[in-house]
Amino acid sequence: MPNMGVAVVRQYERGVVFRLGRLRGVRKPGFHFMVPLSDRMMKVSMRTVTMPVPSQQVITEDNVSIGVAAVAYFRRVDAVKSIVEIENVAQAVGQIAQTTVRNIVGRSMLDKVLTDTQTLNLAIREILDSITEQWGVQVFLVELKDIELPTSMQRAMARQAEAEREKRAKIIAAEGEALSAGRLAEAADVIADHPVALQLRNLQILAEIAAEKNSTIVFPSQLLDSAKAVTESVTNPGRPAADHGAGSPRIDPAAEPRAVDGTPENPPEIDTGD
Repeated sequence: MPNMGVAVVRQYERGVVFRLGRLRGVRKPGFHFMVPLSDRMMKVSMRTVTMPVPSQQVITEDNVSIGVAAVAYFRRVDAVKSIVEIENVAQAVGQIAQTTVRNIVGRSMLDKVLTDTQTLNLAIREILDSITEQWGVQVFLVELKDIELPTSMQRAMARQAEAEREKRAKIIAAEGEALSAGRLAEAADVIADHPVALQLRNLQILAEIAAEKNSTIVFPSQLLDSAKAVTESVTNPGRPAADHGAGSPRIDPAAEPRAVDGTPENPPEIDTGD
């Protein structure tokens, strides 16, 4: 129909008209009349184009071979330049995108490629945009979407991550031991001032063990004596603890007064029954 003098341009298109090979202008969306046989219209889509950048092997600055794939988004902003300045815009953008991705990633360290992809994306986009501007094309987004690492490098990174986690775990455990040692030292000072506190702590531990009901507990005699002493001191705070070994006080025979010949001065009286 353009050669018959009638052309329809869609909303997302621009029509570039050539008359006898010379540029005559750009037609906006709508219905247009042209000179039959002499005018020719080439329609240019102004919509955004998604350009996948195939995966390619790249050697980083630290000599690690990785596979990098990306995706670029561009659109034509000047319909005349996209036809007059270059033959195939999509193919040109795809080729220059592959080259730029390889150059930018090849000048970067592997750690930066894995952790700082946003900076790499911005650098690639700026280079592409500066080159494609003369073709009437604007590249407004480039993203590295897939990074393939060698199997040996993946295992090495896994070991590194595991070692880092173990390091943090040991540091946290050491900090916990330091805090625990400080608390134990404070508790030891309290127990030194109050010896009964140790026995109370023992009884508390026994109560915690007995809650499980699956253990046999043997009570040492000293522990029982201590527990009884604690009970008496609580019930009778003013009374000294009694000697639980015998019913009456013990008298040392060596402490009795004796005569010169070694016999007691006051021998016990013997009842003969008379």
